[in-house]
Amino acid sequence: MTVETAMKPGSTRSEINSLALHAAAIAIIAAATLGGAWFFQLVLGVLPCPLCLEQRYAYYLAIPLAVIVAIAAGRGAPRSLLCFGLAVIALAMLCNAILGGYHAGVEWKWWPGPSDCSGPLLDLGRAGDLLSRLDSVKVVRCDEIQWTFLGLSLAGYNVLISLLMAAIAARGIIKSLRA
Repeated sequence: MTVETAMKPGSTRSEINSLALHAAAIAIIAAATLGGAWFFQLVLGVLPCPLCLEQRYAYYLAIPLAVIVAIAAGRGAPRSLLCFGLAVIALAMLCNAILGGYHAGVEWKWWPGPSDCSGPLLDLGRAGDLLSRLDSVKVVRCDEIQWTFLGLSLAGYNVLISLLMAAIAARGIIKSLRA
C-alpha cells in the first residue's frame, strides 16, 4: 500500500511528510537529551537524583512514540491518529517541563523538595551501620546543584528542552490541522 492510497481524503503527501518530520525531530532531540544525561552520569560522574530519574520517563515515552508516529506517517496512517500521538508527546513534555521547573526550584531553594532526597537527614541508623555504608553509598540530593552552565542546572535545561519538544509537537498538530 502506498502513501497516496492509504491517505484519507483531504490529507496531502506534504502534510504527512510534515508530521513525520516533526515526529522524527522529537525522537532525535529526545534521544540526544537522554544520551547527554547518560554521558553526564556514566562518563562525567554526575549522578542523577531521584527527581532527575523521574524526568527521564517522559523521554522514555517520547522516543518510541515519536518513532512510531514518524513511521506511521510514512505509511499513510490517518492524520487524526498521527495528531493524537503528537498530542500525547506534547502533553508528556509539558508535564516534564513542570517537573523540571519544580526540580530547578528545589535546587535553588525556592521551595522544599521531596523529603526522601532533600532537606535535613533525619534517620542515620546505628553508627556502625552508617560507617560501613559510607564507603559504598553516594547520596545524591535533589536540592543540590551538581552542574551548571550559563546559570542553568541540568533541571533547567530539561525545562527548555521539554518545552522545545512540546512546541515542535504542537506545531506539527497545528500545521496539519490548518492544511
